[in-house]
Amino acid sequence: MLARRQSLQVRIGNVLVGGDAPVVVQSMTNTDTADIPATVAQIAELARAGSEIVRITVNSAEAAAAVSEIRKQLDDLGCFVPLVGDFHFNGHRLLKDYPDCAAALAKFRINPGNVGRGSKKDEQFAFMIQTAIEYDKPVRIGVNWGSLDQALASRLMDENAKRAQPLTPDAVMREALIVSALESADKAVELGLAPEKIILSCKVSHVQDLIAVYRDLAGRCQYALHLGLTEAGMGSKGIVASTAALSVLLQEGIGDTIRVSLTPEPGGDRTREVIVAQEILQTMGIRSFTPLVTACPGCGRTTSTFFQELADRIQTYLREQMPVWRLQYPGVADLNVAVMGCVVNGPGESRLADIGISLPGTGEVPVCPVYVNGEKTVTLKGDNIAEEFQAIVADYVTQHYGPGGVKRQNNTPKVIPVKAI
Repeated sequence: MLARRQSLQVRIGNVLVGGDAPVVVQSMTNTDTADIPATVAQIAELARAGSEIVRITVNSAEAAAAVSEIRKQLDDLGCFVPLVGDFHFNGHRLLKDYPDCAAALAKFRINPGNVGRGSKKDEQFAFMIQTAIEYDKPVRIGVNWGSLDQALASRLMDENAKRAQPLTPDAVMREALIVSALESADKAVELGLAPEKIILSCKVSHVQDLIAVYRDLAGRCQYALHLGLTEAGMGSKGIVASTAALSVLLQEGIGDTIRVSLTPEPGGDRTREVIVAQEILQTMGIRSFTPLVTACPGCGRTTSTFFQELADRIQTYLREQMPVWRLQYPGVADLNVAVMGCVVNGPGESRLADIGISLPGTGEVPVCPVYVNGEKTVTLKGDNIAEEFQAIVADYVTQHYGPGGVKRQNNTPKVIPVKAI
């Protein structure tokens, strides 16, 4: 386990963030919050996928009025994932007019650049902090590159111009992000909000900027930190950029919650951002969420696509089972399965996995040896290989992670803060 930066611990509903708690995965809906059925359905879907905190937009009277009903319907489903209200521009007014909204949310997200201008800024920020205190809610002070407080940025630019050796404009902007977050946190504490109720974020769109900002921020405070590239992008670009930035910081022990802000492809699944966040943490050895499938990339020896189809089928099967398995079979997330496509590395990789199958490559004997805990147990062949191997995996989980199973006894149950539904 990587050494973690010691931050203050924050409770968000039934989830602990910071301190010695696991790094938490969160996500955000893209439904119109006023559309209660659509929002409830997407939150439940995100929670099933493994999002331990879900943020929703609260941007209008209709959205604010819907929040308490959304919370009620989720509770009726047995989905107790904490909800975070994302407020910009009019949050002070919505929290005043809709006290049920304030009560139903587990956390408020406030962007210092979007709470007002001049004297109104201090007044409106203070009202939101005082509301958080009244309802005993934590606050994320979330600064964004694209909505930075312009008065603060101008002040720092003016100060920089007077330096004997001025910083670059990018360096000044990074400093402005950090100062905005820290000064806002100081104001919140002055107003009576406990430091253990504060999470900070300073989001930018570029990898190196994010790394630089969070390294600096982490050295200047003990607040819990939320990580994520803002507007990471679509598809592989968004995944690669988020992985590159978050992995460096997580490796250095920085970060208490993460979000992968992927732009969904048209008609795409919103849960993809949750899966990517989980896979970043799991492949780094920080947390385990679902059994991983090791599969070869294919080459001229693997002209058949069967091994690809089987690997995809098994990975999908494992992920679909996890909402139930994580409750019934403690430790099962650490299971490793190998689906290999030819004799070169197939047997070796299969022996190293808990369960592995080595499929025949081009011109090889059409049989599939299966290895369990390093030992060859059976050879599959015929038209039902996929079904038979899936059954072997399911039986392994029951035998090894069920009551009395060796794996269950050797694994400390993971803390799963979100109830499966």
